[in-house]
Amino acid sequence: MTQMLWIGLPIFVSVGSGMLAYFVMKARMEAAIAGERSALAEARARLEGQSKTLAETIRATEEAAKRQAFDEFLADLRVEERHYLREQKALFLHKKSLVLQERIYFRNIPLSSWVEHEMPVEEGADVEKLVKTLAVFTPDLMLNPGPGARKFLR
Repeated sequence: MTQMLWIGLPIFVSVGSGMLAYFVMKARMEAAIAGERSALAEARARLEGQSKTLAETIRATEEAAKRQAFDEFLADLRVEERHYLREQKALFLHKKSLVLQERIYFRNIPLSSWVEHEMPVEEGADVEKLVKTLAVFTPDLMLNPGPGARKFLR
C-alpha cells in the first residue's frame, strides 16, 4: 500500500496541479478576452459615431454645394425687357397702347423669344407703373413666391 501511495500520490498531485493550472489559465484567458471585447466594442462605437458624423458632414457639404450652385445659376438668369407706345390712327379713332416685350437670358444666351404684351393706355396714365404691372418675367415674381405659395425650408 505504501508503494501505491508513493506511486499514486505524485500522479494525483500532478493531475491536480495540471487541472489547477488549466482553470487558472482559462480564467486569465477569459479576462483577457473580455478586455479585448470591451476594447473592440469601444472602437466599433467610436467608428460608428465617426461614420455617422462623416455621413452627415458629407450630406451637409453636398447640400451646401447644390444650394450654392443653384444660387449661382439663378444669379446668371436675367430678364431683358423693352417697352414702347404704339399709336394706331384710323379716321377719327386715335388709339394708344403700351407694348411690353420680355426675354429671359442665361448669361448671354436667350432662353426664350420675345414675349409681347399689349395693353391700351389712356391719356395721362403712368406708363412706368403700367410696365411693372404687365411684366411676367419680373425677377421679384420669379424668385420670390407669392403670398399663397408654399415656402420650402432649406
